[in-house]
Amino acid sequence: MIIYGRNVVKEALNAKIHMNRVYMIDSKRISQEMKQIENDLRHIHVTVEKVDSRRLEAVTHSKDHQGIAAKVKDYKYLKMSDVLDKIDHSPFIVILDRVQDPHNFGAIIRSAYGAGVDLIVIPERGGCPVTPAVLKTSAGYAFKMPISMEVNLTRVVEDLKKQGVWVYSATMDGKAYDKVDMKGPIAFIFGNEGEGVRKLLKEKSDGVVSIPMDRKMNSLNVSVSVAVMLFHAMEVRKNVDS
Repeated sequence: MIIYGRNVVKEALNAKIHMNRVYMIDSKRISQEMKQIENDLRHIHVTVEKVDSRRLEAVTHSKDHQGIAAKVKDYKYLKMSDVLDKIDHSPFIVILDRVQDPHNFGAIIRSAYGAGVDLIVIPERGGCPVTPAVLKTSAGYAFKMPISMEVNLTRVVEDLKKQGVWVYSATMDGKAYDKVDMKGPIAFIFGNEGEGVRKLLKEKSDGVVSIPMDRKMNSLNVSVSVAVMLFHAMEVRKNVDS
C-alpha cells in the first residue's frame, strides 16, 4: 500500500509502521516539518528517495500528496473480540454499514478517535476498506483507531448484545439522541450514504436514534451525522465518568 501526506506519514512513524521506502519531493525549499520527517526516517534507516512532483503523482495516483509518500504493508485490521477483551470500561463502538466513500470513512475515523470511540467495525464486503485515500482524509488517525473488518454485521450486533452492549441504529426517524441513555456500553450503526442502515440490522438493534433537527430536511452527510452523534455521546459519558 502507498500512503501519502505529511500527517499520514508522521502518524505511521509514531505508530512504528514498517516503511519499505519513502518518496519525498526533491526541493531545496522544503519546510522544517518535512526536514524533520526526513531526519526521523533516516534515523531508523528507511530508504528516502528524492523524486519530482510528477513521480509522486504517479506513485500516489493523487495530486494531494503534499510532497511525500511511503510504501507500507496493507492496513492491519484487529479482531473485534481482541479489542473488547482489552477494554476496562464501558465500550463505545461504531459500526459502519456499507459506508462507501473514502472521504466519509476518513472523516468518521477522525471524529471517532477524537470522541473516544474504542472500536470501528466495518463489513468485509460492500463497504469502503482502509485505503490510501481513507488514511489521507483521516490525517493518519486510522493508525491509532482500532478498526475491525467482520464478515457478518448481523452477527456482530448479536454478539455485542450478548455482551451487554446496547446497539442503536442511526436513522432520520428514530428517537432523539438526547432521549437515549448513552452512559453505559453502547454501539451506534451508521448506514450507507444512499440507503442508510439495512432493515435487518435495524430490526436487530435495541432501538433507532436520530439527531433532532430545527428544520425539516432529508438527511445529513453520514460523516457529519457520525460527528454530531459521537461528540454528544462523548459529553454524556464524560459527565458520568467525572
